[in-house]
Amino acid sequence: MTGTNWIGLYTLTQREVGRFFTVYRQTVLPGLISSALYILIFGFTLEKRISEIDGVPYTLFILPGLIMMNTLTNASSNTSSSMLQMKLLQQLPDILTAPLSSLEICLAYIIGGTVRGVVNGILVMLLGVLLIDMPIEQPLATIGFIFLVSWSFASMGLLLGQLADTWDQLAMMQNFFLTPLSFLGGIFYSISMLPDWAQKLSLANPIYYMINGIRYTILGVYDSPPWHSAIMAILMTILFTVAAILVMKSGKKIKQ
Repeated sequence: MTGTNWIGLYTLTQREVGRFFTVYRQTVLPGLISSALYILIFGFTLEKRISEIDGVPYTLFILPGLIMMNTLTNASSNTSSSMLQMKLLQQLPDILTAPLSSLEICLAYIIGGTVRGVVNGILVMLLGVLLIDMPIEQPLATIGFIFLVSWSFASMGLLLGQLADTWDQLAMMQNFFLTPLSFLGGIFYSISMLPDWAQKLSLANPIYYMINGIRYTILGVYDSPPWHSAIMAILMTILFTVAAILVMKSGKKIKQ
């Protein structure tokens, strides 16, 4: 077989996208509910003590971070859980024996995770517009950045799902990496409020750049130059996409 198997790629992609839309009560609604609670509890409550940051009302300031947290969490969890489930249920050999290349298999999973990340990110953004009339200074740049981050973390989730052998291992990777780095990435504060040593430490957190970038496209404020965020998102996208494809091609922890 030569060339790209477009039918196979479309079919596998359709399955991955349909998988999370079918269980939207578990994959879409929780993100919206938790974001609304963050706005009500952290935003409206703390705004009485922290009126604004960088000239932006506190409730508005935290919303881009909530959008990014939901985007990257959903994108990574979609691919990681799907891949690990296929491995544990011994269904992965069926896909590996299909006339699909490693690139095509990875693309299908990554596209599925990207769609979930983009959908959740945009829905939380619309929630912010409806609840607190959040302005969006650069709508196209915002959607483009959400897409780029979704692709990056969908690729990372696929890699985690390939390397994990149990749900405990996968949960450990997510709980000790994604969740702490997300909360330490400046969702609820500006890093300029931190001591010098903490600011320097924040610059080593890749998720900080994702939050900084989306905050710039929505509100026009930033802690680091926006092009730093764009470069970091592009580098992470390339790195994790290539790594996931190479692991799939090598069969490491895949062909068991």
